[in-house]
This record gives sequence, C-alpha cells and structure tokens, in this order.
Amino acid sequence: MTSRKITRRSPSAGGWMAAVLLVAAAGTPGCYTAQMTQLTGALDTLRLQVAELNARDSVSARTLEDTRRELTEQRDMLAATRATASSTARQTDETLGRLEGKLDDIMARFRIASERQPAARPADPAPVQPPPGGSTTPAMGSTGGPAPTQVYDQATTDLTQGRYAMALAGYRGFLKRFPEHDLADNAQYGSGECFFAQAQFDSALIEYARVGATWGRGDRAPAALYKLGLCEERLGRSADARRTFEDLVTRFPQSGEAQLARDRLGKR
Repeated sequence: MTSRKITRRSPSAGGWMAAVLLVAAAGTPGCYTAQMTQLTGALDTLRLQVAELNARDSVSARTLEDTRRELTEQRDMLAATRATASSTARQTDETLGRLEGKLDDIMARFRIASERQPAARPADPAPVQPPPGGSTTPAMGSTGGPAPTQVYDQATTDLTQGRYAMALAGYRGFLKRFPEHDLADNAQYGSGECFFAQAQFDSALIEYARVGATWGRGDRAPAALYKLGLCEERLGRSADARRTFEDLVTRFPQSGEAQLARDRLGKR
C-alpha cells in the first residue's frame, strides 16, 4: 500500500480571522450583526479622524503661508530701513561738513578782525568825498572796483548763507584781482570751503592743497592741511590722510588743528 505524503499549510493570520468570523457568523447570526455595526462605527470614527487631520493640515498650510508672507514683508521693511539709515547718515555727514566749513571761516574772520583792531586798515583807501550836490559812491580799490575787503567779505557772506556758487566766484575774483593781499590765503581756503560744504571732496582737496603750496607758512596753512586730511578720509584714502595729519602735527604742533589731527590719529 502506497503511503501518501500529506503536506499541511499553515493558514495565515488573515485566513484564521476570516475562518473565525465565518464560524461565528454561522453559529450566531446576532453576534455577526453586532460586530458589523461595531466595525461600521469604527470606520466612521476613522473617517472623522482623517477629516480632522486633513483640516488641520489645511490650517497648518495656511499658517505656514501666512508666516512666509510676513517674513518676506519684514525682510523688505528691514532692507528699506537700512537704505533709509544709510541715506540719513550720508546727509548728516554732509551737513556736519558744511557746518565745519562755516565755523572755520567764522573763526578766521574773527581772528582777522582781532588782529586789525589796533590799527586802521592800510589796504583800504580813504572814502572819496562826494562833490557838492553829488551822490556818495562806495570805496573803490586801486583797480577801480570795490575794495579788497568788500570783495572778500561779500564772498564770505555768500558762503555762510549757503550761496556756494556765488561765494566761489567771489573768492576766485578776489584772488585774480588781489593775489598779493593779506587775505589771499583766506580766499583760497574759502574756495576749498565752497566745495567741502557741498561734499565735493575731490575738488575741495585741490583748493586746500593750493593754500599750502602758495602760503605754506601762512595763518591758514594749518586749517588747510587739516581739511585736506578730512577730504582724503572721505575719499577713502586713509593712508594719505594719516600722512597729512602727521605732517600737520610736525609742522604746526601748537596749532588747534594739530590737536584735532592728534585726536584723529588716535582713532586709527
């Protein structure tokens, strides 16, 4: 008798579960209905949970988008604030430059006036007496125009009141007509102030350099050297500015500008 080899397969977990449910359903129909009801309820609950998760995901997505938009707006506002701050700083620097120029010129005029107090001005001619019945004319220089001090004072008034083009024309006219006058170095320095007040530091540098080249030991030489160094600083030429300040301290150690130069050298 031939023996048969019987191979048994172990049912899977799902098969066992199905078999159990079938037996239970066959034997107890009421239990099957209750289990189906429970499964249906569980399925409905699962659907609700899925719907809630989808709703939460939607809210999270909207929140994330709103956050991104707010971050973009904040970044744009920060960029605008930085640009405004940079512009304000530049305007403040230019204003300070103009005020420095005005203060220097006022101090120069005060010093000149103080030096001339004891004696009458020798350079100004005596006023011409008008003929009988005639009109009075302003004092005139030897060349037939206004007196040198009148030309200089008018240019300085234009400078202090912000009429830079008129002031520059006045100073240059003075230098052309009165190159040997005591105020010639002041007029040359004033030409530099006209450019410095407008933050045109490259042109101001040229004018200040002419003061030292022509009146190297004049009373405006220290101030011109100091302003020359400031121009070099503002033009980004730090090494040149340092050399200029050191030259100022060496040549005019007792001047007020030398002390200012020492302060700036100490900041480096």
